[in-house]
Order: sequence, then C-alpha cells, then structure tokens
Amino acid sequence: MNGEGGAVAVRVAIRVGPGASRTRVGGAHGEALVVKVAARAVEGRATEAALRAVADALGVRRRDVTLVGGATSRDKVVEVAGDAAEIRAKIDGLLGS
Repeated sequence: MNGEGGAVAVRVAIRVGPGASRTRVGGAHGEALVVKVAARAVEGRATEAALRAVADALGVRRRDVTLVGGATSRDKVVEVAGDAAEIRAKIDGLLGS
C-alpha cells in the first residue's frame, strides 16, 4: 500500500487456462477470475501472458500487476496497484461475464 490518493494494491485470485484459442479475461472459477491465454505453460510464458491480460482488462500498466502466489499453479494470486474502488468494480464486472 502506498500513500498516494486512493492508490492501493488490490489482491485478486485468478485461474489461468493456458493454450486457449485466444486470450480472454472473464468469468469465475469458484471465487477466482478466469484468465484464458494462448501461451502454453512452459517457462512461465502462460503466467506472463496472464499478467498482461489482467493488466489490459483492468486498464492498468503491466508493471502495476504483480504475481504474489502460485507461480507454478493454474491458481494464482495477483496484486494490482491503482484506485481500489475502480479496480474492484472492474473485477466484479469481469467475474460476472
């Protein structure tokens, strides 16, 4: 958490589906946000693709999305820096799609 305005880090659980026909962020797997990526789960490629996809979907820079857990698992936890209310609203919208 940093002291700038409403900027804080929001943690979100994601479920990565590597090898998809196209990248897509949306839907829920339990309480996790589903992130499908075309990259295969080799040498961290799917994880990096998922982090980029989450950043794009939430309208933040890639450097604002940090992996905090699950590096070698399909179930991961990421931290997203930015306006907490905006990020939560976007995540809620994506979970419902």
